[in-house]
Amino acid sequence: MSAPHLPLSGITVVSLEQAVAAPYATRQLADLGARVIKVERPGDGDFARRYDTTVHGQSSYFVWLNRSKESLTLDLKAPRGREILHQLLDGADVFVQNLAPGAADRLGLGVEVLRERWPRLVPCTISGYGTSGPWADRKSYDLLVQCQTGLVSLTGTADETARVGISVADIAAGMYAYSGILTALFTRATTGTAHPVEVSLFEALAEWMGQPAYYTRYGGTQPARLGTQHPTLAPYGAYAAADGREVLFSIQNEREWAALCAEFLGRPELTDDPRFATSSARVAHRDELNAVVAERCARSGAEEVLKDLESIGIACAGVNDVAAFLDHPVLAARGRWSDVAVPGGATVQALLPPADLAGLPARMDPVPGVGEHTEAILAELGRSAEEIRALRADAVV
Repeated sequence: MSAPHLPLSGITVVSLEQAVAAPYATRQLADLGARVIKVERPGDGDFARRYDTTVHGQSSYFVWLNRSKESLTLDLKAPRGREILHQLLDGADVFVQNLAPGAADRLGLGVEVLRERWPRLVPCTISGYGTSGPWADRKSYDLLVQCQTGLVSLTGTADETARVGISVADIAAGMYAYSGILTALFTRATTGTAHPVEVSLFEALAEWMGQPAYYTRYGGTQPARLGTQHPTLAPYGAYAAADGREVLFSIQNEREWAALCAEFLGRPELTDDPRFATSSARVAHRDELNAVVAERCARSGAEEVLKDLESIGIACAGVNDVAAFLDHPVLAARGRWSDVAVPGGATVQALLPPADLAGLPARMDPVPGVGEHTEAILAELGRSAEEIRALRADAVV
């Protein structure tokens, strides 16, 4: 159920969701107190439940994306299953779906049908490449979109491309769906009109490609692929310290460059060296500059390098692996971890939502099992125990 103390209390979201993008959007709505009813296939449910089994037998993806939701199993190909869904939509504020291309229309859940039957409902469609255009019928997933937007061509080293290590296209689409839904709810509250929301993975990640797009279109060539180095700033990147650990830092302006030369490198004359006098010159002579910086870093351990850089106002950090991130002192000191229950009775440590609302505690309710709330939701819709047994016997739920 919704959390009564949070801003979206009283808002009901019905979601035909799978994988990452739509569940990420609706989990954030649940974080704010919305009641999110996740409609899953009878039996296995959302296929993201089976991506891995690393979290007490549960999928790391599913645990991340689905806390604070209710799970209802429905066979939407069965007329009685669709009838139940329609009952849910009678009382819903938002309907989210990221089904395969054309699936919603085949189920009678196209946007125009939804708007005609439920004019106050905010429908949100998340697709791969949009619901119109030459690629409307194409299936997609995160890495395909990373490739199609050119992101993979920017990631990696000069010798090899690499995917971004998280589902960045899905996350981008989920974020825009979330903000679009909030905007549509606000507009409905102020004007009475419910506007449909549409987001594609491709167009969401295309927005995030804005800087390299401008750089390439107007500069004549795309940014170089340089690992942790930066195509338009230098020095910028990870450098090995004497103990083998890496330290990352960057120079953002001429004041920092002068401080680095005088107080860290011990080479104040470099500020007037024509090879390094401007940001563009430093980029053009990156290899020579990196050699100077690398030699200095190699003379001290990582902690000493970090201390020296911080003392002169240079932003810097060690290069963590995921285990080190989990133990990060900022997360511990700021109390960013909270227990969340998962199917099977275990609990996990989950990060609180990043946007704190002063005076309002975060909602961190359990991750549901497949169909965990089916009987309760059906009873709420007026189905008797006998009717529910019949629906189960016929595999409708």
